[in-house]
Amino acid sequence: MAHSLQIGDAAPNFQARSTQGNISLSDFRGKWLVLFSHPADFTPVCTSEFVALAKAKDRFDAIGCALIAVSVDSLYSHFGWISAIREGLGVSLNFPIVEDPSLVIGRAYGMISDRSQDASAMRSSYYIDPEGIIRAVTTYPATIGRSVEEMLRIVAALQRVDQGGAVTPEGWHPGDPALIPPPLDVQSFAERASDPLWFYKFEGSSK
Repeated sequence: MAHSLQIGDAAPNFQARSTQGNISLSDFRGKWLVLFSHPADFTPVCTSEFVALAKAKDRFDAIGCALIAVSVDSLYSHFGWISAIREGLGVSLNFPIVEDPSLVIGRAYGMISDRSQDASAMRSSYYIDPEGIIRAVTTYPATIGRSVEEMLRIVAALQRVDQGGAVTPEGWHPGDPALIPPPLDVQSFAERASDPLWFYKFEGSSK
């Protein structure tokens, strides 16, 4: 049975061949990382995602976040797909795509559904912090593409929270005010108790 990783789990290390040479997950320790699975090469939804991610890679780089893709397809399939995208769409895929034909990575991360009728990985993304801890996970069906803007937003929000003193509200983007965490001690609560919205305060609010 595939084990689904949870937020707070250590991301399982692996060594594998990729389109940018042999890599280990531990090579990326010290920076943020989005590890994302895709169901198969030469598929329309995956192609749309990879083109968008390639175009946004400089934005991930700017916030200190690397990208790694993984699927059960072979390295040679990945090379063929990369070539087709470059020739047909004029886009070079500028992040490593890992092969996982033995399903070792997919099973370690829970990317392969127990109910799947084939070995295609689910469309899952794992947001891994510089210490190698999984901080967020998203999973989509094979038929629905991910939002690259949301992937960027998740990384930025996690980084903002790690700065301390704030949590991020619905729809938060860098530059927006964050929320002040609710009080966790009696004295702090008493200072806010007269305000009916003591639990809902943005940074810089007067109360």
